[in-house]
Amino acid sequence: MFAILAPGQGSQTPGMLAGWLRDPLHAERIRDWSEAADCDLAHLGTKASAAEIARTENTQPLLVAQGLLAHGVLARTAPEGSTVAAGHSVGELTAAAFAGVLSPADAVRLAAIRGRAMAAACAEAPTSMAAVVGGDEPQVLARIAELGLTAATFNGPGQIVAAGLTERLEQLAAAPPPSATVKPLPVAGAFHTPYMESARRAVAAAAATMRFERPDQLLLSNADGAVLTEPEEIRRRLVDQVVRPVRWDLCLRTLAEPAPELAVSLPPARTLANILKRQFPGLEVLSVNSPRELTRAHERLGAAIGRGEPARAGV
Repeated sequence: MFAILAPGQGSQTPGMLAGWLRDPLHAERIRDWSEAADCDLAHLGTKASAAEIARTENTQPLLVAQGLLAHGVLARTAPEGSTVAAGHSVGELTAAAFAGVLSPADAVRLAAIRGRAMAAACAEAPTSMAAVVGGDEPQVLARIAELGLTAATFNGPGQIVAAGLTERLEQLAAAPPPSATVKPLPVAGAFHTPYMESARRAVAAAAATMRFERPDQLLLSNADGAVLTEPEEIRRRLVDQVVRPVRWDLCLRTLAEPAPELAVSLPPARTLANILKRQFPGLEVLSVNSPRELTRAHERLGAAIGRGEPARAGV
């Protein structure tokens, strides 16, 4: 069993597609996906500034597109049922494409619609997010609730992201929970909270026009780490995810159960790869940030499958 993990917003970097677009096949795919997403992904991934790609409407389709450049190679490597796929926030669309639920073009298009809708929702109220690092989890959650904020993302032990009104986040930073540090995040609004309801409706309307298939690999849900099998349930969860907390901690808990032999962290790979290495020190993590690293991941997966290596007893 192998794991394919896709990153979410915040992992983007300027020029992230430059190396990939030297390959004519990748360049052709980016042109096709740009048309599907109604945005210039080649420009965003090569010439755009850090500020431009940090805009929610640009970040989300760009991240999904880069992750899916690896799809054509890695999807041919692992046989049906040999992979568990999961994605952090918008990365769940990337994971859905890897699992055969959505076509790559539809995944990028839905990411673009999602990004534009969430950007518009951010303008409705002065909201933001902040990472709460450390502290006792019950005390952290109590303090977040006390201020009328939402625990919007659970990345793992000691890593919770609070979201809500900017003034309440400032109060959290001024008086954090015991033994915790609060770090404001450079985001446009309170993602994965009820403040994104207008975006949820827009994503629901778009998703209703797309074809969802039964997954041919294991697909984990951001909502609770559950393994999903039914297309309509996957559609509903991908829509509701816009206003619901990301439980990446529960995805990691489920990931440990099939005891994957190795994990491939899709580009941009650094953030999720670091979380994986902290959570599972014994798990081999292949970080893919360039076509050369993709080739190595393909060869490593192919070699392991060819040897028929059994999964380890645990990670």
